[in-house]
Amino acid sequence: MLLLAALLETGGDALVRRGLHAAAALPKLAFLTAGALVLFAYGCTVNAPNWDFGRLLGLYVVFFFLTAQAVSWVAFHQKPSPALLLGGAFIVLGGAIIAWKSY
Repeated sequence: MLLLAALLETGGDALVRRGLHAAAALPKLAFLTAGALVLFAYGCTVNAPNWDFGRLLGLYVVFFFLTAQAVSWVAFHQKPSPALLLGGAFIVLGGAIIAWKSY
């Protein structure tokens, strides 16, 4: 569920980014509208289950970071820097600690 939510959020953000930077009005409107719909679906997906909100978002940050880097690389051709990968390793470690200490 968290992975789906992260894919929806990063995908929606990418659509909004494309819309904001589109030159013509019709593609701009189409991307922005699609982005808004996908981000609404993200909000419903991440908040539908009755999970502990703080723990949920602590774990969600890991999924969001990983999907954001994948979308950045694939859609925008931006490879993560070594510093970003190091920081990301700490994010993943933090998520592992949250998951481990929560059960």
